[in-house]
Amino acid sequence: MKALPEPLVLERIFNAPSDLVWKSLTDSTLLKQWLPFFPDFKPEVGFETRFKLGRDEEHQYTHICRVLEAVPEKKLTYTWHYDGYPGRSHVTFALFPKGNKTKVVLTHTITEPFPEDNEDFAQKNFKEGWTYTIEGLKAFVERR
Repeated sequence: MKALPEPLVLERIFNAPSDLVWKSLTDSTLLKQWLPFFPDFKPEVGFETRFKLGRDEEHQYTHICRVLEAVPEKKLTYTWHYDGYPGRSHVTFALFPKGNKTKVVLTHTITEPFPEDNEDFAQKNFKEGWTYTIEGLKAFVERR
């Protein structure tokens, strides 16, 4: 069995307080403003949401996310997998207040391997997607 890849860790300092960062990650109204494809969301353990997303019309996947941990203004963890495909991962946003700034650490940990024969599930694509996500969140909160 092939070893799982090392977790992907992205760290940024946001020029925004942790309460705003938390609300932007967990309040559906704010979340949809910077991540419009994300449907309703609740920072409650067990809450599950689904949405379709892909690189083009031919490569769309139903994403399934279930909240595993929600510690207000500190930590949000949810599962990340695709309907009908093997593979699972956990995504964690950890927030560390620094006065009026917040250090955000996004960690994507693959817990069960994704199909190797589908390039859409390649580690480089996860890195691109999560970089886009954390940069989008940063830009959003810093404009507010």
